[in-house]
Amino acid sequence: MRVIFSPEARTEFDEAVEYHDQQRQGLGDELRAEIREFLPRLQRSPLTFPVERGDVRRLILARFPYKLLYSVESDHVYVIALAHRRRAPGYWVGRTE
Repeated sequence: MRVIFSPEARTEFDEAVEYHDQQRQGLGDELRAEIREFLPRLQRSPLTFPVERGDVRRLILARFPYKLLYSVESDHVYVIALAHRRRAPGYWVGRTE
């Protein structure tokens, strides 16, 4: 099953990588690598991760304070947001309606 990032999630991903690179050179690449490390698990078993709200599930990153919020569609996983776990909870909810 393929993983598709929404345009908003892709922007959040790019901004998070850039922010972490500004904090320390190479840290953004480490964030990118952690997300890429989780993608095969998400592709193989998307229903194993817990429900966040409604049909939206969450995959919490191990090292960075982010979670991937996604829905499981018939032929793909759709990433709705790369949300910081400590900021503006629920800001992404309007993207699911």
